Parts: sequence; structure tokens; C-alpha cells
Amino acid sequence: LTLPGAWCVILVALLMQWWQPGTFSWWTIGVCIGLAALGEVLEMLASAAGASKAGSSKRGALASVVGSVGGALVGTVLIPIPLLGTLIGAVAGAAGGALLVERGVVGKTWQESREVAKGAAVGRLWATVAKLGVTITIALTLIIAAFV
Repeated sequence: LTLPGAWCVILVALLMQWWQPGTFSWWTIGVCIGLAALGEVLEMLASAAGASKAGSSKRGALASVVGSVGGALVGTVLIPIPLLGTLIGAVAGAAGGALLVERGVVGKTWQESREVAKGAAVGRLWATVAKLGVTITIALTLIIAAFV
């Protein structure tokens, strides 16, 4: 959960619903929760998809997902700039996890391993863009629903 913006927007909507009942329909909130969950799934699988597209093994793709989560946590601590540290850490972690497993476990060449790592990093970066789009969609949906 590197960028919990979607969940924060939903939390605000739920608090608003508690404070001013009837602001949103429960269907609207349910759809927004579903979109947020979809955003999480997309985010988690995108680095694996990027690595796989670049020729990764299943182990390398899994390592890119694990590396992404671990990198996001480390990046948040080591680069204490809000959002930027998490993003850099997640992208670097996805690349690093894929690279280490492809080279060290699977035994691919450095060039092949670098290509897989690049694919994992690009996939992770696009995942963040996609999740931002989902969060904006949720926010706009709730803003429109509050006034309609």
C-alpha cells in the first residue's frame, strides 16, 4: 500500500456519511471501495507483469513484487520526502528483486537480468500512475455524488 490516497478518500467519504447521513449512496461507496481494491491489485501485479514481459521467470516476477514492497518501506525511511522516497524505493526494489533472482537463482546473464529488472521497474512505475488514476476517479466520483 505505497500510496494510500484512494483509501484516505474513502475514509473521508465514510466519515462524511457518518456525519451527514445520505451524502452518498452506499452503492457509490461500495463501487469506490471496489475500485480501490482493483487499484491495489493492479499495483501489486504490474511489476511482475513488466518483468514477465521482459522475459522473467516466475521466481523473478515474484521477486519483483516482494522487492517492490520491501523497497517502498526502505525508501520511505531512507528518503524522507513524502511520496518520493516511497516511489523511488518501490521502483528500485522491484528492479533489484528481479535482478537478484534472475542472475543469482535462475542463472541468466547480466544483460538478460538487467532487461528483466528494467521491465519490473517500468511496470512498477506504470502501476503507480494507474493507481493515481484510480484514486482521481474515486475522488471525482465522490465529489459528483455529493452534489447530485
